[in-house]
Amino acid sequence: MVGGGGRQKVASMLPYLVKTLRKETLKPSNQTLPSLRRTFSLYDQINLIDSVPEGQLRFQRYSDTGFTVNGVEYEGSLLIVENKVMSWAPKNFSEITAESLSIFQILRPVPEILILGCGRHIEPVSSELRRFIRSTGMKLEAIDSRNAASTYNILNEEGRPVAAALVPHGTTPQSSSTM
Repeated sequence: MVGGGGRQKVASMLPYLVKTLRKETLKPSNQTLPSLRRTFSLYDQINLIDSVPEGQLRFQRYSDTGFTVNGVEYEGSLLIVENKVMSWAPKNFSEITAESLSIFQILRPVPEILILGCGRHIEPVSSELRRFIRSTGMKLEAIDSRNAASTYNILNEEGRPVAAALVPHGTTPQSSSTM
């Protein structure tokens, strides 16, 4: 753990970093933007993909048909609650209902946020499903499955009580149930 002196050193570097970033002009090429999260992270020396703390889940890869979590490949949709991975029935976004998320009616404590991975694209969540999720006490973040997996990793790493319900990235609203 970094003591107060280490924090002061990092804080004193902030104006220099901002000034340096402002001086650099970004070229329209495929240059990636600098990540301030990465710059100030205490985890710079740790490979977060390969070094997963015991008992913590981490999405490592996604494909059109499933996900890799902690080195295990899963086909189909996943529901992750309390660091437990479960196969989940919905095959595409249109099959996600209050019934498919009914575990959250009995689960205690309820996660702070539910990350809903919609497939390849962000989909509008029905008002009925939004009401159901709100009635459980959770907040909802509905995004494409690729970004849902990344968001889950970040929030879980921060120790936030988070759940994820994801359909595979390859699913689209027109995907059939028999992929």
